[in-house]
Amino acid sequence: MSNSDLTPRDRFTSRFGIIAAAAGSAVGLGNIWKFPYVAGQGGGGAFLVVYVLFIAAIGLPVMLSEFSIGRRAQRNAIGSFKNLAPRTPWFLVGVMGVAAAFLILSFYSAVAGWTLEYIIKSFSDAFAGRDEEELNLMFSTFVSGTWRPLFWQLIFMVLTAWIVVAGIKQGIEKYTKVLMPLLIVMILVLCVRSITLPGGGAGLAFLFNPDFSKLTAGTLLGALGQAFFSLSLGMGTLITYGSYIQKNNNLSETVIQVSVTDTLIAILAGIAIFPAVFAFNIDPAEGPGLVFITLPNIFQQMPGGYFFSIIFFTLLLIAALTSSISILEVVVAYIVEELHLTRKRATILASVMISVLGIFCSLSLGILSDFRIFGLVIFDLMDFTASNLLLPLGGLFIVLFVGWYLGAGPARNEISNEGALRLGYFPLFMFLVRFIAPFAITLVFIYGLGLIRI
Repeated sequence: MSNSDLTPRDRFTSRFGIIAAAAGSAVGLGNIWKFPYVAGQGGGGAFLVVYVLFIAAIGLPVMLSEFSIGRRAQRNAIGSFKNLAPRTPWFLVGVMGVAAAFLILSFYSAVAGWTLEYIIKSFSDAFAGRDEEELNLMFSTFVSGTWRPLFWQLIFMVLTAWIVVAGIKQGIEKYTKVLMPLLIVMILVLCVRSITLPGGGAGLAFLFNPDFSKLTAGTLLGALGQAFFSLSLGMGTLITYGSYIQKNNNLSETVIQVSVTDTLIAILAGIAIFPAVFAFNIDPAEGPGLVFITLPNIFQQMPGGYFFSIIFFTLLLIAALTSSISILEVVVAYIVEELHLTRKRATILASVMISVLGIFCSLSLGILSDFRIFGLVIFDLMDFTASNLLLPLGGLFIVLFVGWYLGAGPARNEISNEGALRLGYFPLFMFLVRFIAPFAITLVFIYGLGLIRI
């Protein structure tokens, strides 16, 4: 199918818009909520070094593969494979991407809704005078409730849909160009406050002085998984966004800029959190409760903590929103182009269906907690299916598609803008997508399934 056969498509209109949108997709709760505690559990500096190496060796090639598929095909995640590999089963890779996006947003919106609740708690100074046990009870009581978590989850989905329905230029690009700089400013403010706390230097030492004796095979695979998932790889987002990138854009430069931005924000999240954690003698490997239990405990003890708690949870909301709009766009683009609905109707349909599943995800932490499938509540089942099955399989087949099916010739033509750009690194790129990335992703996949224990 040629581009002339396709209906006119909305596009990103500037390089900054592309970077803001793609980096916004990558920068989410995984960077600010998950990265600090995963790094803490992995030993800090040693984990960080390995994480950055995996971003460069695995993340960059996979991201470039996804962008090149989307831009070459000029279609959604499923349509791209139908276009580039007609009458073959390769379209199932796109199906996995759309399914992953659908499942991820169903539980991601629940967690994002928690940030709205905690913004309100910050404004009302609800953390003041409470110890960690009381803050733990506050959090568990809230997430296991019925109406308040659902209310905030649906409000978050409305915000996401409101941006997506406006399209690429007037919606996603317009808002991410504002939200991403705001996010960076807010996280820098938090970094300054954190490193100026008495005893905060120990947190910086933990993050930046690697102790490689703490590295284990499990830590290595954990760092690889975090690097892979933090870049929004394997869920069709970057294929979809790639289809909106103009043909004269340098994809290689864009991939590097997005990856650097994503990694820097993850590191800044560590700088904002670890000095404060060490200043108040908190365990850096505290776990998922670090953000919603431990940090509120820190905020109510530090000078100016009232204002910094507001800034932090607003930052968390922005990060969640820039990711959620990219995830919803995967589903909306599919509905618009394959089912031929208008963008408005497609956005409403996708948002309603995801919200319905999201309601069950949220309730599974409360009144539906006894209902389990394969021993997992619905929230955890959606997370496990997407994160441990669909994303790694999607990423694996994407690099296999580019490396072995699409081949060096078409890949070089697309990445080089039909020969206009020099690609001295291209042989290395093809080696990585053909051999190294498939091997590494397969390890993450079988480790995530628990088939190997290290």
